[in-house]
Amino acid sequence: MEAARFDYHLPKEAIAQVPADRRDQSRLLLVHRSTGQVADHFFRELPDLLPRPATCFRNTVKVMKGRIHAERSGGGRVECLLLNPASDSPATTWWCLLRPGKKLPVGAIFQIPDVFEGEVLEKNEEGMVKVRFKLHRHESVLSLADDEGQMPLPPYIQRAEQDKRSKLDEERYQTVYADPQKPFAAAAPTAGLHFTPTVLNRMVEGGNRFQDLTLHVGLGTFKPIQADLVEAHTMHEEFYEIPQVTREAMTARDQRIKLAVGTTSLRAMEDFFRYTRKHEVPREGTFGKHTDLYIYPPEHFTTDALLTNFHLPRSTLLCLVSAFLTPGSTDGVDWLLQIYEAALKRNYRFYSYGDAMLIL
Repeated sequence: MEAARFDYHLPKEAIAQVPADRRDQSRLLLVHRSTGQVADHFFRELPDLLPRPATCFRNTVKVMKGRIHAERSGGGRVECLLLNPASDSPATTWWCLLRPGKKLPVGAIFQIPDVFEGEVLEKNEEGMVKVRFKLHRHESVLSLADDEGQMPLPPYIQRAEQDKRSKLDEERYQTVYADPQKPFAAAAPTAGLHFTPTVLNRMVEGGNRFQDLTLHVGLGTFKPIQADLVEAHTMHEEFYEIPQVTREAMTARDQRIKLAVGTTSLRAMEDFFRYTRKHEVPREGTFGKHTDLYIYPPEHFTTDALLTNFHLPRSTLLCLVSAFLTPGSTDGVDWLLQIYEAALKRNYRFYSYGDAMLIL
């Protein structure tokens, strides 16, 4: 399938630069796959829109303040984006993205004087850099990030280095249910940004349940498709964990809607389902696995419903949502673009801080 089928024109003014005043004031576009009906709502109405009780599977990963500004040892500025600890190395060695990467070869040093030094140890084919940190004030790289870092906003959200909105980003580019023990996301699971404690409580009062899982969101999720054919694109691996109680809810044969809160939750769930059809896994304990699952039309799903935001042109997320719209068919590609066109005419806001869509 040609990747150009997933292109669409998005006016710059449709890209949300700040979140709604309240999380649940975001708009919510409801799409019924069985009838083709599309309706406008607000996110606070979500508890009233589900036709029957649902089990909602949410990604509780926490976004790191992982963007750190430093300087090269020979002069010049450096931006370091922390991704995740290097599993085969000491705790102070991390995989990162560095800008400008070409000016930081293996062996190069960058730093914040009296705070840390970072040494480039290795570079891989995907552009990631292994960095060993020497910490002068902090006990860990995470505490360094908490003190010195900024939220890793995507590049389409414009911020000056000393932007007053950065404090807002620290609160709002994070779900209200983010788990401090799961702090390795390089980007937010944005469908969850719309939930407030009030909406969560109303959902539970209405008979819905929430189950937690964790997918450590990496930049591969948002990497655009640069190949001419959709099938030629390669996904980066991301690690996910599903606790035993969540797995039991996923495989329960009940009448509940299985709702994935966001594409990251959906990918973790669908990867688990695909893996366990071919492999036996322990019934007890948390299941953890790396996945490079890439979903594009035509595809079938075990998950019943999806809550998601509006995504970038020519992205793997657009492929996933179009596949979910019409399982087993490629018809969802054109339909999704028609839905997006209608959403633009109705002044929906796009991308991470934008509005949401519920697909039933």
